[in-house]
Amino acid sequence: MTPPDGAIQDGLIDAAKRVLPGGTFGNMAGDVVIREGRAGRVWDENGKEYVDFLLGSGPMLVGHAHPEVTAAAQARIAQGTTFFANNRWGIELAEAIVDAVPCAEQVRFVSTGSEADLYAMRAARAYTRRDKILKFEGGYHGMSDYSLMSLAPRRSANFPAAVPDSAGIPRSLRDEMLIAPFNNIEAVAGIVREHKDEIAAVILEPFQRIIAPAPGFLAALRKLTAENDIPLIFDEVVTGFRLAYGGAQQYYDVTPDLCTLGKVIGGGFPLAAISGRADIMAHFDKAKVGDDAFLMQIGTLSGNPVAAAAGLATLEILRRPGAYEQIHATGRELMASLSELLRDAGIAAQVIGEPPLFEVVFTTDTSPIRDYQGTARGDMEMARRFNALLREHGILKGEQKYYVSLAHNDDDIRHTREAWASAIKVLAK
Repeated sequence: MTPPDGAIQDGLIDAAKRVLPGGTFGNMAGDVVIREGRAGRVWDENGKEYVDFLLGSGPMLVGHAHPEVTAAAQARIAQGTTFFANNRWGIELAEAIVDAVPCAEQVRFVSTGSEADLYAMRAARAYTRRDKILKFEGGYHGMSDYSLMSLAPRRSANFPAAVPDSAGIPRSLRDEMLIAPFNNIEAVAGIVREHKDEIAAVILEPFQRIIAPAPGFLAALRKLTAENDIPLIFDEVVTGFRLAYGGAQQYYDVTPDLCTLGKVIGGGFPLAAISGRADIMAHFDKAKVGDDAFLMQIGTLSGNPVAAAAGLATLEILRRPGAYEQIHATGRELMASLSELLRDAGIAAQVIGEPPLFEVVFTTDTSPIRDYQGTARGDMEMARRFNALLREHGILKGEQKYYVSLAHNDDDIRHTREAWASAIKVLAK
């Protein structure tokens, strides 16, 4: 007997509520359970189809179940899934990263972006023998205690004071993080002048969440950190191999000392990396730096061959002529369509970001959005309503951004525009 419509998914949702805190994995809301994905679309357990702008929170840049990526992963699975030892595919992936990413001289693999960011900060501390890290308000660098400072502060604080975003973070760590406003080089320079002998590194997303760097900001930050002998870390877990093959550092033409990578390089499997200058990366090598300067890092699945093979296949697809031109063209068309529909409906909003990664902020403020406070002034309730309406019309996205893939095609664009038009008509009432 065929279950009634909705029964399969409803049953799974009920089970999730019993066995998972909040009924979720901690990522998306638990009111949809995804069954499968192909190219630029996914289907839930009820068989409802969605154009997918979530893309697994970004890894699926070439689309779901790409046949070449799937074949590469299946070939490795048939030969063993993990070894806790060097393997050819991890070594070849490290070579591909060094060839592609401007700052990368060496690579150390981990399994998650959170780990990569944590170890990048620790490597900078080992290298400089200083303790404090300067990050930017609203910047996301994973789930470590250090990273969960002033990501989305619920109360304001005077810079550079840090505000913890989670329960369970030791109070003592607040003093180890310095917070600056994004796109404000004068504020950063002031903090550096006051604390330069304590700062181990400056870490930032060069494209912060959905906010592009102001012209000249990254170059000025590079100059400031270099003049003060402070390592600069680009968190490219999101932007790596997305904005360009060499990541945001190629796209914006600014080279950091270290960067972190994730999402795309694993082809949909758990894999991330720290990469950068060989003299800083040397702290992962006890033979080079000795016991006192050695940075211990061990991971059961680091450099996993299945993930590395999927990553290599993904990068091969992205290297092909026209790949990035197509991703950017799709994103530009989508951004222009959304802006036009909102404008024609008389809804005050800004569509911001870069073509592979963008969002709408509902705001009456027409000045450019340059930092976290600018996005925080947006109408969050309007955004939630819009996202909920889009879900009804077969669009799946995260709460804060649209990820664009190489697999999104003309039918996906047309469906998305129709869904936007329907949802905006409701919002405008």
